[in-house]
Amino acid sequence: MAVIYENRTIRIETETSEIPWLKIFTQYPYKEMSEVPVETRLEIYSLLDIIEKEMITYYVPEKINIASFGNYVPHVHWHIMARFKEDSHFPEPMWGTKQRESSLKLPSFENFCLKLENLFK
Repeated sequence: MAVIYENRTIRIETETSEIPWLKIFTQYPYKEMSEVPVETRLEIYSLLDIIEKEMITYYVPEKINIASFGNYVPHVHWHIMARFKEDSHFPEPMWGTKQRESSLKLPSFENFCLKLENLFK
């Protein structure tokens, strides 16, 4: 896990995985999205939109998965994942049953994160 962007209301972290996977957290540990101030919610939605579009352009995935569960970590956060037919879990969620060994050959995740960092400045 590395933080690629942070301000007073949110932070964006990487998730170690075979697929491109980012998480957006609120800085304050709100339990539910309805508790998050409107301005912060709008900021989160804007960042989700930017990240999704950049993942689509950079990786050309089969699908983008966006999820917010918070059952284990009761702190508002969103997962953004680029999914591919060749990833080890597709079409299951990354938390689901492994379907195969991965055969992914993807562009650099580090370069993707640097690209995002530059966009968020």
